[in-house]
Amino acid sequence: MQTLRASKCGLSTAMLPASILDVIDALTKAGYEAYIVGGGVRDLMLGLNPKDFDAVTNATPAQVKEVFGRRCRIIGRRFELAHVYAGRELIEVATFRAPPKKAVTSAAGMILRDNNWGSIEQDFARRDFSINALYYQPRKGEVLDFCNAVDDIKHKTLRLLGDPALRFEEDPVRMLRALRFAAKLNFQIDDSILEIFTPEMTELLRDVSPHRLYDESQKLFTMGHLHRVLPMLIDFGIWKQLFAEIKPDITDFIGKAAKNTDQRIQIGKTINPAFFYAVLLWKPFLERCEFYSAKGTVPAEARAQAGLDVLKRQATRTIIPRFAETFIREVWEMQTRLLNPKPQQIESLSGHARFRAGFDFLLLRENSGDDSTQGMGAWWDAYQTMSADEKEKAIAQYNRKRSRSRRKAAQEEVPDSRTSEIEPLVQETESRGRRQRKPKTSAERPVRSDVRVNEDGSIGADHPIMKRKRVQRDLSQVVFGPTQ
Repeated sequence: MQTLRASKCGLSTAMLPASILDVIDALTKAGYEAYIVGGGVRDLMLGLNPKDFDAVTNATPAQVKEVFGRRCRIIGRRFELAHVYAGRELIEVATFRAPPKKAVTSAAGMILRDNNWGSIEQDFARRDFSINALYYQPRKGEVLDFCNAVDDIKHKTLRLLGDPALRFEEDPVRMLRALRFAAKLNFQIDDSILEIFTPEMTELLRDVSPHRLYDESQKLFTMGHLHRVLPMLIDFGIWKQLFAEIKPDITDFIGKAAKNTDQRIQIGKTINPAFFYAVLLWKPFLERCEFYSAKGTVPAEARAQAGLDVLKRQATRTIIPRFAETFIREVWEMQTRLLNPKPQQIESLSGHARFRAGFDFLLLRENSGDDSTQGMGAWWDAYQTMSADEKEKAIAQYNRKRSRSRRKAAQEEVPDSRTSEIEPLVQETESRGRRQRKPKTSAERPVRSDVRVNEDGSIGADHPIMKRKRVQRDLSQVVFGPTQ
């Protein structure tokens, strides 16, 4: 072990938030040892901005709760921890771990219970990667390095502490962590890890809880280097352990969605990790929709059942929470509504709670070469920047275009009556009481045999109209003009 001055490592209390200092000071004042450990120290040394800070102490979780009272909550059964709330921030406080006196492991060697307290030297040996095993005491200005972790950070090397095969067997999730750190920090994976990182080794992930694998997948999606880690998941055989029905292929749609996610994180925008699950599962969803459509299922029911099937299948690997499942299905459903909206519903649709996510999804599809979007991604993109008058004109133009398309489709579907005649299914006989309709034209009107017409077309004297009796009217009795 070597004790280094924090200033030489580029560390100072000015770089730390008040929340972590509050936790360290409270534990130290109560008579316990307390250090900042893990990724927070590593990222500060690399010049990065840590997302959070973790603390480690020789106080047990029960003793930590005595120090912080209601601000503390003990969680975990396999690995007991204390969560301390400092204002709006949450600090995770762990107790020094020691090797288990009696190993409680699964058949594959995964540790099932790890709540044996020990010293800081024993705790160091239990950590996974060397770069996460630096202990920083801010008030003393000291950094404890037990395994030359500072050199690994300088040389950008990712190295496991102890036998890599045994460490992966103890916790298979460390394989995911190795790829995440390598992609995020742009570190080289040590050869000792690469030698045992085989597809057979990745099958140990089947023993990990689907809930925990979902949490780890969210860390992959939100670390800001998703486009870099996706090929690594395929190369190391982890892709098929995380995703049930998704082929190990990074399509243009998936690749653009990954880069878009990373860009949003880099500029400080919020993201919903479930959005990328919607992207990954989009192709299996479409295939399932076609399956139900071929069986004659109504389109709306086909989409609903296909969504349930795909998400249920994915739950065998990573169990997606109910609220995230709802989000994914709503994004998929918005695709149909955005592709063929009713003109009178366009304005209300643009204010829908899932409009933004659905629009982003549609635009990514269009930019990745999906012709089925029919240019509606660009249309909605332009619509959002229009004024009220421009929106009315755009909707009217869209309505005319939509009407023309419908008429054209109707003409293509209706057969030409001049070339084909459809015979009635039932031959109906005319009832006796029904009077025959008189022909409308004189050419069709039958000619009576008793009517005589002269050769020049004039009416003869024996024509019935000439034989009608005319009634003479007494015009003296007729009053002309206004009546009295």
